[in-house]
Formats: sequence, C-alpha cells, structure tokens
Amino acid sequence: MSRLTSLSLAIALGAAALAGCQSNTRKVELAYVERPVEQIYNNAANRLDARDYAMAIRLFEEVERQHPYSEWARKSMVMSAYASYKTRDYTTAISACQRYLALHPGGSEAEYAYYLIALSHFDQIIDVGRDQATTENARNALNDIIRRYPDSQYAKDARLKLDMVNDQLAGKEMTIGRWYLRSNQTLPAINRFRNVVDNFQTTSHTPEALHRLVESYLTLGLKDQALAAGATLGYNYPDTDWYKMSYRLLTNEGVDLENISEPQKRSLLQRIIPGGK
Repeated sequence: MSRLTSLSLAIALGAAALAGCQSNTRKVELAYVERPVEQIYNNAANRLDARDYAMAIRLFEEVERQHPYSEWARKSMVMSAYASYKTRDYTTAISACQRYLALHPGGSEAEYAYYLIALSHFDQIIDVGRDQATTENARNALNDIIRRYPDSQYAKDARLKLDMVNDQLAGKEMTIGRWYLRSNQTLPAINRFRNVVDNFQTTSHTPEALHRLVESYLTLGLKDQALAAGATLGYNYPDTDWYKMSYRLLTNEGVDLENISEPQKRSLLQRIIPGGK
C-alpha cells in the first residue's frame, strides 16, 4: 500500500470515528431519563445553593421539560430566572420572568418575578454621565412593584431603591442643565432644573436646582421668577449654602427676601412647585 493511500485511509477512519463520537454526544444530549419531579427540583436547588448556577439552570429547565404542567415547573421558571440573575445574565433573567408572568399572572411567584425584573434593571444602572435608559427601566419596574404590592417586603426594598434611582435621574438632569447654563443656553437649562424641582423634589439635588433657577432667571432679567425660586429655596432649605448664594445674588439685584410676607411666600411657592404650601 502506498504512503499516500495509507494517509487517505487514516483520514477516512478518523472522520468516521469523529462522526461516531458526535452521534453519541447527540444521543446523550437528547436522552430523556424520567425522574420524580421533586428529585429533579431538589437537585436543581442544591446546585443553586452550591453556586453551580449553570447546572441549576439546566436542571430547572429539565423540570419544565419533563413536567411542564406541574406546580414545580412554575416554580422552576422563576428559580431559573434567579440563577441567570446571579450570573449577571440580566437579559435572560428578565425574559424568563416575563414569560412566567405571561403564563401565570396570578401565580404565587408573580410578586417575586416582578421584583427580580426590577433588580435586573437596577443592577445595570451606570454612572450619571451616561445614557439613563436602564435607570428609567429600573424606575418603572420599581414603581410597578410598589403599585401592585404596596404592603409587601419587596415594596419596602423597592422604595429604598427608588430613592437611589430618582437621585440618579435627577443628577443626570442637573449635569445636562449645568452644561446648558455654561453654554449660555439658558432656556434649555431652566427646563432641566424645573424638571428636577417638579418631578424629583425629594432628591438631594433639589436645593441646587432651585439655586440654578435663580441664576438662570436673573440672567434673563426675570426677577419675579428668580424671587419665586429663591423664596422656595429659603422656605424649604434655609440653612443650605445654595440658599446663601441665591440670597446674595438676589440682594445684589435689589430683591429683598427679608420682607416677604407669609401669604406672598406661599404664593411664590405655588409658582415654582404647584400645590406647594
């Protein structure tokens, strides 16, 4: 037998062996070994506890595959989503929770599924200098939990996280507003600062937003509006440096904040914060 023929035969045999191995692999992957549902689910839960998330996901999926209409399958959907969340595969976690909610909107795990969606968005929040689409998604998801389950343990945590989310969104508005102000684009700056005052009143950025409104209105020569912003700042945050700076600005412009009556203060407050007292 020639050397070339021997080489060709060896290649052919190798290819046949490889094909045989691939065939066996497919059989293993497709093998269906029926087991009690509790056994599969408990194995999956044990893998989850051991932080073997990949195996846990496969076993939870196996529960669904073998027992698709069981209570265990319903639980496995959410547990599989949680395992994906732990691996930071947030897209898969959100998708799995949404699938659960579409199939079992009134299921006992629905509350946690909504919470897991919110967590998946929340954990992806990036710094204030970047696009805040994910932060908006987190805000919407957290509000959804509070609206649907106001007295639950998840709602309590959602409210805490919502404060952080709102602070992040307000911070983004302030960053943009300051840039507009530095660029002498005063009207767009006012819109950003007003958004903080109107929609993010409880955040740490509100005192500065009011001060920036004083600056902006004075730049445009709108003393009445500047006075309204300054009075609101003094009424709500009298001990802040922001109020001290606004007070100096207004005083330099001949606006007297000291001699404003209480009814006038309330009137000015209403101009900046509708419904303000």
